[in-house]
Amino acid sequence: MIDLRLLREDPDRVRASQRARGEDVALVDSLLSADERRRSSSTRFDELRAEQKQLGKLIPKAQGEEKAELLKRTGELSAAVKAADAEQHEAAEEAQRLLLQLGNLVHPDAPIGGEEDFVVLEQHGAPRDFAAEGFTPKDHLELGELLGAIDVDRGAKVSGSRFYYLTGVGALLELALVNAAVAQATAAGFTPVLTPTLVKPSAMAGTGYLGQVEDDVYYLEKDDLYLVGTSEVPLAAYHMDEIIDAGKLPLRYAGFSPCYRREAGSYGKDTRGIIRVHQFDKVEMFVYTTPEDAEAEHQRLLAWEKQWLSALELPFQVIELASGDLGSSASRKFDCEAWIPTQGKYRELTSTSNTTEFQSRRLSIRLRDEKGTRPLATLNGTLCAVPRTIVAILENHQLADGSVRVPEVLRPYLGGRELLEPVTSSAK
Repeated sequence: MIDLRLLREDPDRVRASQRARGEDVALVDSLLSADERRRSSSTRFDELRAEQKQLGKLIPKAQGEEKAELLKRTGELSAAVKAADAEQHEAAEEAQRLLLQLGNLVHPDAPIGGEEDFVVLEQHGAPRDFAAEGFTPKDHLELGELLGAIDVDRGAKVSGSRFYYLTGVGALLELALVNAAVAQATAAGFTPVLTPTLVKPSAMAGTGYLGQVEDDVYYLEKDDLYLVGTSEVPLAAYHMDEIIDAGKLPLRYAGFSPCYRREAGSYGKDTRGIIRVHQFDKVEMFVYTTPEDAEAEHQRLLAWEKQWLSALELPFQVIELASGDLGSSASRKFDCEAWIPTQGKYRELTSTSNTTEFQSRRLSIRLRDEKGTRPLATLNGTLCAVPRTIVAILENHQLADGSVRVPEVLRPYLGGRELLEPVTSSAK
């Protein structure tokens, strides 16, 4: 959530942020009104309680009519105190409810617009010219079937659409990717973490994943638990309700977990293969740091993502997402998109967000330094979302006979293997 003091002091900035997100601007004024009611009723409650205490001291000394009047006033005050207290709590709950609906403040450098208004910042590597090499590239699913690596038919039979099996070299490729990604993160100073994938509502709401994207989240009603769509959620909640000494910052974690997404609203999109699925594994970077260092840390996270994709020898571009495509918690977001030859376009492989103090305020995580205690900043960045990374590797490193060249960074994790070779004929 945002700082209420900032809202009071500069409501126009918050209105501009809501407008940039395409969200309800009137919410700002409703929140200001609720906050004013909360503060005025709180003041009224304090005044009445003070008078009540004062009368309590006078009554034992009073006699006759004076005492009767004081007792009458005490009864009136008691009712007024209860009413003021109720009004105070009601206004506070309303202000909190509205505050949780506000998105984070959009960074002033973020482009304004919707999903298609991203800005391309840089490109790395060049897409292969398959025509010049004399063959038409196969898509990842055809390659996966040739290699005995991907089985979507049995995934659908067992679990339904958008599920899959990774088999043989497909399973080995996932393990290689995860181990190589964790090795890079560990070398960069991240602490590896295996996280829970079921979390309480407080953790899911605290990271900003309820409300705007609630339809995309799996919920277990009997247990009142949510399946996470990213290990960002349990990593953000790891230090919930804690105060962290500033000298320990930054704290950097690399979480590995299965991730679950309902893919609500994606009917008809990416129905072939494993680009858009309900369950996948991911290595996620997560950082706690000071608000003053958050922007620099955001650039570091982006640099680690670029290092990873470069090590995989993939052609990719870096984009900055527009304000209407940030999600509620991000102030600024960069995506790295790899070239997918059979689609003829770049597709998202990694994403990194600066959520500033938004999540730490909701999760009650603070730092302690010479200034006292205050909210810290949190940031997140995908290092390896496995299925899409497998898609990019298979399609970009394929050879004419259906085999796939293994990027050098992965070879130590595949027993030195340089090629993934077909186990079935590629003849059509």
